Amino acid sequence: MTAGSFRVAHARGEHWGSAAKACLDRLTPLPEGANFGFLYATELFAPNLSSMLTFLRETTRIEHWVGGIAPGLCVAGEEIREDGALAAMVGHLPPDQFRVFIGDAGDWTKRHFPCVGLVHGDPRDPDVPKAVVDLAAEAGMLAGGLMSASGPAAQLAGIATDGGLTGVLLGSGIEVLTGMTQGCSPLGAIHTVTESWQGVVMALDGRPALEVLKEEVGELLARDLRRIAGYIHVGLPAEGEDDHDYQVRTLIGIDPNQGWIAIGDHVEEGGTLMFVRRDANAARTDLRRMLTGLKERLDGRPIRAGLYVSCTGRGEYMFGHQGAEPDLLHEVLGDFPLIGYFANGEISRDHLYGFTGILTLLPGAKP
Repeated sequence: MTAGSFRVAHARGEHWGSAAKACLDRLTPLPEGANFGFLYATELFAPNLSSMLTFLRETTRIEHWVGGIAPGLCVAGEEIREDGALAAMVGHLPPDQFRVFIGDAGDWTKRHFPCVGLVHGDPRDPDVPKAVVDLAAEAGMLAGGLMSASGPAAQLAGIATDGGLTGVLLGSGIEVLTGMTQGCSPLGAIHTVTESWQGVVMALDGRPALEVLKEEVGELLARDLRRIAGYIHVGLPAEGEDDHDYQVRTLIGIDPNQGWIAIGDHVEEGGTLMFVRRDANAARTDLRRMLTGLKERLDGRPIRAGLYVSCTGRGEYMFGHQGAEPDLLHEVLGDFPLIGYFANGEISRDHLYGFTGILTLLPGAKP
């Protein structure tokens, strides 16, 4: 283990206690000076989040923990969604350079700007998208995901809680690298919305929206539009960003008589959108692009810790087998402590995404 790096472990179990004990055994010995931990568990252990926190806090003497209950874990090449399991990663952070928070970050961000917030959101809270924008404006950069949508409090930030955003802010004294990869690929050009009402898009570029959609999906799919469900989505380009940055929204309805489409977001007239398709090959290529860029930015430095947030619709469901994403992460970046979870929405910078993967790295010193 590289000096100053974190240690990660996970365990399954029918009871949270046996799984937590096994995870603790695999974390031991703790890294020198360990004072911070990430803790994630599957939904089967949702009622026991506080108990798991208390056990790990008392046995490790690590006070500060963030994480929560996720739709699934992605750790050590395994994808665990249905079984009871938990994963933990522990290590050292400069005490004056991090702040665990619930909701309001206070004045801490002003004194340590620019910050990076590693955040967890409540998918049941309709105010989360605004909270993401507001916190990013205060902190400078966010990375994270939305936790479980069922059961009791699913967020962890010193205590088990729910609602809004929680997590840890890392001050400017801690270098953080982040990258985002898409799970879809564009079908055609970016279109201007020329008529819309709330989530219904009537016209694109002055033409019926459904007519444009049919052109771009091709004659075969256009003949039976039921086949595009779950395969064709809408991409909302991020203003001023490159063509890799767009928010995927679900295509939730079609009116063949009016030529309208309904999407899972509100797009105002004058806004832009494009049609995208879920594509495992394109997703794999884009993941490698993102990792290659991060490797260049590392410039030979080791990785102390990595946190990977993947859409719950990715993983085995997209790539056909378990561990495709962490395998590629380690193929490009080498071996390093990595913890990951599946999310009900991914957070990068000041946007909420879908079908993406968000990787956060803490680089070490150059050898």
